[in-house]
Amino acid sequence: MKRWMKRALLRRRSSRARGAAVVEFAVVLPLLLTILFGIIEYGYVFMVRQSLQHAAREGCRLASLSTSDSPYTNVITRVDQCMAGTGLTSYTTTVTTGVCEETVTVTIPYDDVSLIGFFDTPNYDLTGSCSMRKEGCTVPGS
Repeated sequence: MKRWMKRALLRRRSSRARGAAVVEFAVVLPLLLTILFGIIEYGYVFMVRQSLQHAAREGCRLASLSTSDSPYTNVITRVDQCMAGTGLTSYTTTVTTGVCEETVTVTIPYDDVSLIGFFDTPNYDLTGSCSMRKEGCTVPGS
């Protein structure tokens, strides 16, 4: 008789433990999913920022060459080639010319990049920028 009672008590405890584990999992699951999706979102935004920086650097490299016939058309084309791998199309490219310096800036709104809108950042732009000295340029008066 004692064996039967021990087995019944063990079964009751194990079913209670399984129920407690299910409740704990239901409580912890939203937190774990939030952390997981936050990591995925941050990683994707980081990849896009690196792509913007790379595209700006490549465009600026072309803009700083003195041998180019149509430097700004080539800059836009090169930036488009670099950004083609990301699949993003809503970026803008700005080329700024100084006395002996070229600056290329590639910008895209965060809302166009966000996968799930995890981080709510209205009116925030992701930007990649690069400045280089023009090839063969000498500053007047020096």
